Amino acid sequence: MTDRYATRPSASWHVQVLTLFPEMFPGPLGVSLVGTALDKGLWSLETIDIRDFGIGRHKSVDDTPAGGGAGMVMRADVLGAAIDAARLNAPGLAPVYLSPRGRPLTQARVREFADGPGVMMLAGRFEGVDQRVIEHHGLEEVSIGDYVLSGGELAALVVVDACVRLIDGVLGAKDSLGEESFEAGLLEYPHYTRPREWEGHAIPDVLLSGDHRRIADWRRQQAEALTRARRPDLIANRAKGENND
Repeated sequence: MTDRYATRPSASWHVQVLTLFPEMFPGPLGVSLVGTALDKGLWSLETIDIRDFGIGRHKSVDDTPAGGGAGMVMRADVLGAAIDAARLNAPGLAPVYLSPRGRPLTQARVREFADGPGVMMLAGRFEGVDQRVIEHHGLEEVSIGDYVLSGGELAALVVVDACVRLIDGVLGAKDSLGEESFEAGLLEYPHYTRPREWEGHAIPDVLLSGDHRRIADWRRQQAEALTRARRPDLIANRAKGENND
């Protein structure tokens, strides 16, 4: 087991990443607010090198796909052993397989992950992993977008960053979380700051009015207009939710 953050500390939120490239972590998770929170013990990171469970002298982790076809598939016995070791060290974490065929990651699902004890994420490589591993271990397939990456590690970084920022004590202005994109089923309204005029563009007068009610109404209108133009699917989902209430 390869792990620069190996011991399960007292942090209430824990991450395990099963990967062939543990050196990719913490990577960007080690800097800025998320990195500071890691140093403070607000969350913890454990990397597990799948190669440690490989077969034979060369520590093989993959084989040709049953039924033929291009590429290689990660072996069920190797991944099963890695997952068993992970769960023994930190039981109860949400089991995730990062896959382009998974359900799209949403802010609501991120909040559910953040509210739990943590996540165990399998970062696949090659053509994917043996389906029996997914079914046997009840892995939830999660996608961060409709595109294909060379491996699941970058997706794991995205999931962790999205979750950690929701942990108490990570962000200074916790109240701002409620106004971010997707929290109310809308995209976030535009932001402005100094200078008052720049390159012929001025801050909207309403934001300088001091009238908090007018400002709130303007921001709401802007959020709704942006969402209708760019993400009509979110507007449709909001309508469905209101009709079901």
